Amino acid sequence: MERDRISRLAHIDHPIAAPLDDGAVAQVLRHALPMAGSELLDLGCGGAEWLIRGLEYDTSGNAVGVDLSEPALTHAREEALRRGVAGRLLLQQEDAADFWSSQSFDVVLSVGATHAFGGLAKTLAAARKHLAPGGRIVIGDGFWAAPPSEWAVENIGAFDDLSGVVASVVADGWTPVHGHVSTRAELDDYEWSWTGSLASWALDRRGTVDGEEALAESQEHLDGWLRGYRDSFGFVTLVLRRTEG
Repeated sequence: MERDRISRLAHIDHPIAAPLDDGAVAQVLRHALPMAGSELLDLGCGGAEWLIRGLEYDTSGNAVGVDLSEPALTHAREEALRRGVAGRLLLQQEDAADFWSSQSFDVVLSVGATHAFGGLAKTLAAARKHLAPGGRIVIGDGFWAAPPSEWAVENIGAFDDLSGVVASVVADGWTPVHGHVSTRAELDDYEWSWTGSLASWALDRRGTVDGEEALAESQEHLDGWLRGYRDSFGFVTLVLRRTEG
């Protein structure tokens, strides 16, 4: 099965593709959207859940979402229509790193998508190109909350610790105006939901090629999480403003 389809199935029960619960998402959006009528951009939007919730919160706002995954964007269109925000949401299928617009945006989001740009610093640089003066960036990325195993570094990434992540953001000219560090409960809920949703879909399709592939992927992911990075991985979501200008 294609990776983007697996991801879509794995996020059926956890539409925010990051380890934040609904309360944390709402809190981040309140800090990111201090004024009504904001223009939002999500680079690597996936199913566009951040944008849809942002438009539900800011009923006079507009949003653009960019992602390569057609299954994710199809889901986003259906959800936006169902929840009454489709007229204020534009979705574009392309590489977020290559996205260009003559428009500037009050809020630029990229949560859990830094791999698409080549890391945190490059993601911030890409987001800044689209940011209106006085605007805010919402960025979410992993960090090592405890020393990782060699397997974790090789398979998950060469992250810094939390203080190092924040220091690098500040050194790059950004000031955090809000932050959320995912709790153990949020991290566990996200992983159980990811593996469980995929496994449940697969078990309903026993004996099919897709079902067997999805079940194997769920089991591999579950084993990697429990044995490889559960005790060391953390996730932080930051709302940032430019320190100067």
